[in-house]
Amino acid sequence: MNVPRPVCQGFREEGAPPVRGFSWPVFAIAASALVGSCGPGPADDEATARPESGTAPTFEVDATWPLTMANDWILGAITAVFVDSQDHVWIAHLPETLTPEETAAVQVPPIGTCCIPAPSVIELDAEGRVVQGWGHPGDDVETYPRNPHGLFVDHNGFVWVGTYRHHRLMKFTRDGEHVMTIGEYDVTAGSNDTSLLGGPAGIWVNPANNEVFIADGYANRRVVVFDGESGEYLRHWGAYGEVPDDEYEYDYANRSPDDDPPQEFSTVHGLIGSNDGLIYVADRRGNRIQVFDQGGAFVAEKTIAPRTLASGSAFVVALSPDEAQEWLYLADGTNHKVWVLDRESLDVVGEFGRGGRQLGQFLRPHGMSVDSRGNIYVGEASTGRRIQRFIPGWGAP
Repeated sequence: MNVPRPVCQGFREEGAPPVRGFSWPVFAIAASALVGSCGPGPADDEATARPESGTAPTFEVDATWPLTMANDWILGAITAVFVDSQDHVWIAHLPETLTPEETAAVQVPPIGTCCIPAPSVIELDAEGRVVQGWGHPGDDVETYPRNPHGLFVDHNGFVWVGTYRHHRLMKFTRDGEHVMTIGEYDVTAGSNDTSLLGGPAGIWVNPANNEVFIADGYANRRVVVFDGESGEYLRHWGAYGEVPDDEYEYDYANRSPDDDPPQEFSTVHGLIGSNDGLIYVADRRGNRIQVFDQGGAFVAEKTIAPRTLASGSAFVVALSPDEAQEWLYLADGTNHKVWVLDRESLDVVGEFGRGGRQLGQFLRPHGMSVDSRGNIYVGEASTGRRIQRFIPGWGAP
């Protein structure tokens, strides 16, 4: 039976979620468990239906997701979004990007009744309710993922968070207990160093062998791989699978689509591994996706929106959840959209979103992940500072 799921507006939780180390003042939550209204929405069957292979998906924004956060929390620039095996949605954001007006309740003295910076790492359930949050600017810098960028929950339940300004990859338990750090705080030594990082931005952990692949790309120009248990260095590579050269120069500001592509990575910003053993790397300012096997051998390259300047077009990659992972999604934070590609051919077959602050629009989409039903979650790093859910449809309306 095709029963529509409810679409509910303005819901709030009765109690505060677990918050590890929470020290900001917590204001009262609404007394009633739910405040809002419901109406019919898209049926679950519509979200889970699968088309015949080769039919490109289209997407519509879900205006009801997420629910209102507890504790008057507010998000800063969202740097990472990840959906775990429970279809829980994890967010990493930068509280330091919030203004005094946005965080009026924590000013001294308070200048208003709302709002409070949310913890740096937040877990939401599939319905968009806060499960927990941890990580605050006042925490010990040795165990706090300051300036988080990139987040991955692995097959063992550990949460990996990159800290791009401080050159570290940090491993935590699900509830925020620090387990291990790869790299050193504020120390970097170039793209061919085997112990230090240089601006890590994206993470993927291989469930088959617990290898951690890192897009080490704000300061360095490489993909680097470590053992997920010991933190031991395993291997690294640059563009086209070659040894990275930090002395290489390329005039990105004056590039032309007719120019040869850069021979080194520009900003290695995101990556993901596929079920068939490939690694897809988003080279942000290079306007391209490069594909490798897990050993670093170059397989293919695709340039997206080649006329894009500034920060480039290739921010974050994600894969559709079908067994063949037929579709590849690319968040483009300069053109403010998500590109849909056929994974096998790397041809662009669709797109959604545009610049703006209205529902379904983006300002610098920067974090993206896909759940088991094919819903895409996109977080913004500019002044939009939202996360939105997009529900798949199939083919032309």
